[in-house]
Amino acid sequence: MTATGSDTARAVAEAAARQSYGKLIAYLSARSRDVAGAEDALADAFAAALERWPRTGVPEKPEAWLLAVARRRRVDAVRRRLTSEAGRDHLKLIAEEVEARMTDEDLPDERLRLMFACAHPAIESGVRAPLILQTVLGFDAAAIASAFLVSPATMGQRLVRAKTRIRETGIPFRVPERAELGERLDAVLEAIYATFAEGWSDPAGTETRRRNLATEGIWLGRLVASLLPDEPEALGLLSLMLFAEARRAARRDAAGDYVPLAEQDCALWDHALVDEAEALLGRAASRGIIGRYQLEAAVQSAHATRRRTGRTDWVAIRELYDALLSVAGSPVVAINRAVAIAEAEGAAAGLAALYVLGDDKRLDDYQPYWAARAGLLARLGQVQLATDAYERAIGLESDPAVRRFLQGKRAALRN
Repeated sequence: MTATGSDTARAVAEAAARQSYGKLIAYLSARSRDVAGAEDALADAFAAALERWPRTGVPEKPEAWLLAVARRRRVDAVRRRLTSEAGRDHLKLIAEEVEARMTDEDLPDERLRLMFACAHPAIESGVRAPLILQTVLGFDAAAIASAFLVSPATMGQRLVRAKTRIRETGIPFRVPERAELGERLDAVLEAIYATFAEGWSDPAGTETRRRNLATEGIWLGRLVASLLPDEPEALGLLSLMLFAEARRAARRDAAGDYVPLAEQDCALWDHALVDEAEALLGRAASRGIIGRYQLEAAVQSAHATRRRTGRTDWVAIRELYDALLSVAGSPVVAINRAVAIAEAEGAAAGLAALYVLGDDKRLDDYQPYWAARAGLLARLGQVQLATDAYERAIGLESDPAVRRFLQGKRAALRN
């Protein structure tokens, strides 16, 4: 075995994992609902590929080869584990699958069904995004745990419980019927957006625990949009993520300091991504069904018009937040709406809209609320109150670049 042969085999296996991992897991587990068993069988298949391909050459159809080996390993595992009549029936079912001739062109793409299973209401909401990351993308529990800031042991236990629940409760691997699609699709899209948001929170892409999560979130968004091309909210979410990702290079200056959206250099935005996001939003709007992700993407589209007009249409943004607040009445939306009101109607009006939220205890430890409050108080000349709010925001901020930005704003109050 040459080093070159080994490297080639590993590269092909890794490419197959990236492109086909979720597809193979979804197919292997769709009938038995044994996600963990499918993962074990596929892991054995990848190990076999790395051992054999350097000696025998890479097969013409790597995906079909991996599937065949994984299915045989799954039969072996079931044979060792199950001796009851039900077990023999299960084994017979799997054996029939193995005997069936199948090429990779015939392999159905069950990934969307797998995502709906992972995002089923019976699965704890906080583990849906991690479960999709593991089953569809092959992330290991340690990497997922680091990204979501929990211990590997805790994340591992949560993932095991979720897979056990899928198997024991018979959660179906299916795309819901139209009548129930809305609620279930929301869970899938929320899980994908949570994945993207974890990566987005690392603007420079330098934190190991979050590296590539934004990219993977977009990849999942593209997958869902391709499999459900007529679902406006799937298109809206992909549009929203692309608008955000397009600004990545402008979020920090050459010194690594934070740059707010309104002050970003539009020339640094990825205009190809912005154009794609605009086209997706247009396709979504043509369906005539408005939802949360479309409205959030429309807000980003309004910000993006500054690259052509040189100004931000805050009146339009405020109206979009009005609509978004009626659809998704979250404190986050309400804070952003207050900021838009301040830009369109003045700081006093914005602060009044912000103060209405003061009784919401969830905002006590929410940095953006205190930062927005500090900025509006500063514009109204209320230095001490602004200073207090900036200090609260600084204490709640974990990003060093944003903390430096807030400290600079606080220092400027005394000048």
